[in-house]
Amino acid sequence: MSYIVVVELSSTVEEPGEEGGSVRHLRRDAEMNRERVLASARELFAQYGLQTTLDEIAHHAGVGVGTVYRRFSSKEALVEALFEQRVQAIVDLANESLLIANSWEGFVHFLENLISMEASDRGLRELVLSNDYGGERLQALKDQVEAPASEIVERAKRDGYLREDFAATDIVVITAMLGTADEYCSQLVPGMWRRYFTYVLDGLRPSRTSSSEIAYRSLSMEEMKCAMGSWRRRFQRAT
Repeated sequence: MSYIVVVELSSTVEEPGEEGGSVRHLRRDAEMNRERVLASARELFAQYGLQTTLDEIAHHAGVGVGTVYRRFSSKEALVEALFEQRVQAIVDLANESLLIANSWEGFVHFLENLISMEASDRGLRELVLSNDYGGERLQALKDQVEAPASEIVERAKRDGYLREDFAATDIVVITAMLGTADEYCSQLVPGMWRRYFTYVLDGLRPSRTSSSEIAYRSLSMEEMKCAMGSWRRRFQRAT
């Protein structure tokens, strides 16, 4: 006697989770949704910071919040997926700066490019300045910056370019200061943080015979009033 065996084939494609799992490709529409979520998160995090919720990201991306959770199991997973390459870029920047022969130029290269990266992305700045965001992978990457950053500072001090009381931890505070200055002025004069960066550099030298040339003009009184008036509104989400 012969038997007919009926096998039901699934019409769905197995989708891997965000962490590990199958290596099969996501369906095309699912991959498009993932990219829309990442693009939305990148834009909102850069403008409003990491307190942006997954609901807000989903709304901005034009997808349901369930779609976000299918692609990213948590906000932490989304933050890691979005910022891992950017934090790695900071690690690479620190190591690259150590290869510059002149220790002062290496110090300036690291500090200037680090501030530039953070000034344009509030989310990245919050991630660097705080341990409240991201998981173990991002924290491990952040830890990799410590050794080269410390050596960047110490060799500039050994060569007499940097004042003796400066510490690598001061870099964190300087980036916070100038990032905030950029937020305050950027709508009026983009890149305004570079004006104050020049002041900071002059203050970090142990001695100097003259002041450095300032690349950016100061704000007019009218511009300052405009900045003061828009400061709070700038980071309020549209309703």
